[in-house]
Amino acid sequence: MQKLSVLLALFTLFGFKPVANNKITEDRINEALAFCQKNNMDTSIAIMVDMSIHSGKNRIFIYDFKKKEITIEGLCAHGVGGGSTPTKPVFSNKEGSYCTSLGKYKVKGRSFSNWGIHVHYKMYGLEKTNSNAFKRIVVLHSYTPVPNQEIYPQTLFGQSAGCPVLSDGTMRKIDMLLKTKKKPVLLWIYV
Repeated sequence: MQKLSVLLALFTLFGFKPVANNKITEDRINEALAFCQKNNMDTSIAIMVDMSIHSGKNRIFIYDFKKKEITIEGLCAHGVGGGSTPTKPVFSNKEGSYCTSLGKYKVKGRSFSNWGIHVHYKMYGLEKTNSNAFKRIVVLHSYTPVPNQEIYPQTLFGQSAGCPVLSDGTMRKIDMLLKTKKKPVLLWIYV
C-alpha cells in the first residue's frame, strides 16, 4: 500500500494524473465491444459518456479497445430541458424536450455545424430511450465557450439542448479519430 502511495505521489509530482471519476467498468467495456461486433460497428474505439459524473469534471471518454485504455477525455454538457439542473440531468427521448437521452448511439456522418469548430457528427439512437435522436437533431458537436479543462465545482449547465456538447479542443481530437473510421462508432450515454 505504501508503494502505491509513493508511486501516485511521483506521478502527481511529474504532472501525471490518473483518470478520476470515470465509471468505465470492465463489464461495460466488454458489453460495448460485444455490441460493436454484433452490430457491424467500428471495434477500435467507443465513445463513453458517464452522466453520473458532475458536468464540471471530465465525463466523455474515448476508450481504445486495442490499447485497453482511455485515450481522450473531456467535459460534456447535458441538456437543459425537463427540469434538469446544473448537477442533476433529466433524461428524455421526447421531441422538443431539450433533454439528453440515455442509451447507445451509432455515430456516423460528418457535417457542417454552426457551433464550435464547425463540425458535427450525426447520432442515430439504437434503443427505446434514444430512438428519436436523429429526428431531434441530436448531434455530437463542440461549443467554443466550453472549456478544455475541468471546471469543478462550476458546471456546464446552459450549453446544450440535448446534444453531447464538448470543448473545441476535445472535439478536434475526436474529429481526427472519427473522420478516419469506415464503420459507425458507438457512442454510449449512461448513468
